[in-house]
Amino acid sequence: MASVFLYHVVGDLTVGKPELVEFTETQTVEAAIKAIGESTECGIPVWKTRSQKGMIENAEMRRKRFVGILNSLDIVAFLAREECLADQEKAMKTPVSEVLLPDNSLLKELDPATRLIDALEMMKQGVKRLLVPKSVVWRGMSKRFSILYNGKWLKNIDTSNPAANANRPSTSSPLPIRDKFCCLSREDIIRFIIGCLGALAPIPLSSIYSLGIINPNYCSIEASRPAIDATQKLPSDPPAVAVIDPMADDYNKIIGEISATKLWKCDYLAAAWALANFSAGQFVMGVEDNISPSSLPDFSVNSMVTNANTANSRGGIVRPKKFSSRSIGFVSNPTNSSLSVSRSMYRGRSAPLTCKETSSLAAVMAQMLSHRATHVWVTDADNDDHLVGVVGYADILAAVTRPLPTTNPETHSCSSMLINQA
Repeated sequence: MASVFLYHVVGDLTVGKPELVEFTETQTVEAAIKAIGESTECGIPVWKTRSQKGMIENAEMRRKRFVGILNSLDIVAFLAREECLADQEKAMKTPVSEVLLPDNSLLKELDPATRLIDALEMMKQGVKRLLVPKSVVWRGMSKRFSILYNGKWLKNIDTSNPAANANRPSTSSPLPIRDKFCCLSREDIIRFIIGCLGALAPIPLSSIYSLGIINPNYCSIEASRPAIDATQKLPSDPPAVAVIDPMADDYNKIIGEISATKLWKCDYLAAAWALANFSAGQFVMGVEDNISPSSLPDFSVNSMVTNANTANSRGGIVRPKKFSSRSIGFVSNPTNSSLSVSRSMYRGRSAPLTCKETSSLAAVMAQMLSHRATHVWVTDADNDDHLVGVVGYADILAAVTRPLPTTNPETHSCSSMLINQA
């Protein structure tokens, strides 16, 4: 196991993280859509309202108030219900408590001095968020090296004997700010890891196949089936359903996905209508691939668009918007309407994020971070159409925390050279 996880603490990752603003279960779906657009991992923690304002809570009280994590796929699935489509305004005003499936095991409160390796082990077991108390600036050394000095663990400074502390750095624990927290996601952990690739060599340069982290038990739906069928049992990790075409040689070809990542910043009402009315293939490829614009129903949806020129606006200004695959956000180049419609023309954002079995772990992590994705679909090394599995955050954490294999000098030298060049 890399020493970088033993000698760093959770507090090291909280530098620059904003203070947590609790989103309560009494707030509306409309408010949740706005909050999710500004979140990480396409979802937000949801809390029960405090029973008494100003009351100081302990960790157990906060744990009981945490409800679960609401993501964009949950909301689109809710809005695609028949009763919600019949009255969209009422649906948008629905409290999120009626949408979210409670699961308070997804969040864990940790002290800033908790070792990073312990936090990773919790996330490997299913924790998706870490609640960490905000603290004042660490005195003496930087937070990154606050608990390590010359390779040894240090005790707190003995304030009664200043002379004994004159020749060593200050490592006193930071003072927590009462009832102020920040929230770390698995994306934050991966960003930290990708900055420490040299310390993890040769694992980052190993293929995901050789590391054995490809998960073959992914959720999928055939392209010809109704898209709404994908919401019958929503997957939790990753929150994604592959849209596939079964091929003659008994393998699946992925043509798209219905996921929280793809729906993260879309037009939720338009996406919900499409999810309820089209096949999975039509939904992910863009409806113009199969249906002419003239045959679309004549209706408008309320696209929540906030006026950028209005500072401190009291609410989003809604304006009517006709449904199309452009409104969902699945179009790569919609500006030239004179071009003939083709299947490949509208792939754009609907194209799934894929890699090969032979892709390195470092490359997969870079893909996920650059696309703000929670997962990457894996295809066969010799056939891009052959879907073999998926790699998510939990799989990556399992790979980087395993014991490091013995490396020969040539491999280590090559790894260091590649990292320095990057």
